[in-house]
Amino acid sequence: MLLPVWERALPQSLFRNQVLKALSSQDFALLRPSLRHVELDIKDQLEVAHQPIKNVYFPERGIASVVATMTGGRQSEVGIIGYDGMTGIAVILGQESTANETYIQVAGNGWRLPVENLRPAIAESPSLRTSVLDYAHAFLVQSSRTALVNSHSKIEERLARWLLMIHDRAEGDKIYLTHEFLATMLGAHRPGVTTALQMLEYRGLVHAKRGEITIVDRAGLIKLTHGAYGEEEQRYFGLAAA
Repeated sequence: MLLPVWERALPQSLFRNQVLKALSSQDFALLRPSLRHVELDIKDQLEVAHQPIKNVYFPERGIASVVATMTGGRQSEVGIIGYDGMTGIAVILGQESTANETYIQVAGNGWRLPVENLRPAIAESPSLRTSVLDYAHAFLVQSSRTALVNSHSKIEERLARWLLMIHDRAEGDKIYLTHEFLATMLGAHRPGVTTALQMLEYRGLVHAKRGEITIVDRAGLIKLTHGAYGEEEQRYFGLAAA
């Protein structure tokens, strides 16, 4: 398939995805011929639980959610991926599939790379393998931090942390999400999420209306988390500073 001229000619320096942008020119050259630009629409499934992973994705804009599901259908988000990262952590670690699902929660676009092209590139280049393993480690830190916060923080603190992490990876201060989606992401009941969001709005930290949340006071949100958001997120992802 002949790619559009802009896609073939786009230099590495203009890629927004941090994993791709940070690669050496030699490692980037190994992946570049197989990268395809794709639109990422809300609810697009990038990985299905226990199904072979055929492609990995490097978001440029938009956000993917990694979600764990319990028997009975209860779900909770265990990680988010924006322009800071890539899907396919299981592939990087040598697995064919994962127990979790990954789907788009904020629409955007990015780059798709077939697993059949990624694996030989990693085998050929130790430095490429190190780069993607570094990201895998960072993602696992994020996931373990999320488990810690979900176990010990109040729902408003968890919500504030989650909004900050989305804000890090979004463009602008508006986040387009429903209360139902928020409840799934936080592993909480919808009424509790609605009450927590109302509390944040009452404090002047956010402005919420149907399907849309605007971050008003980022510093105030960080303070509200009481340490649930901060040093670890910044250290490993290098995103928006407090």
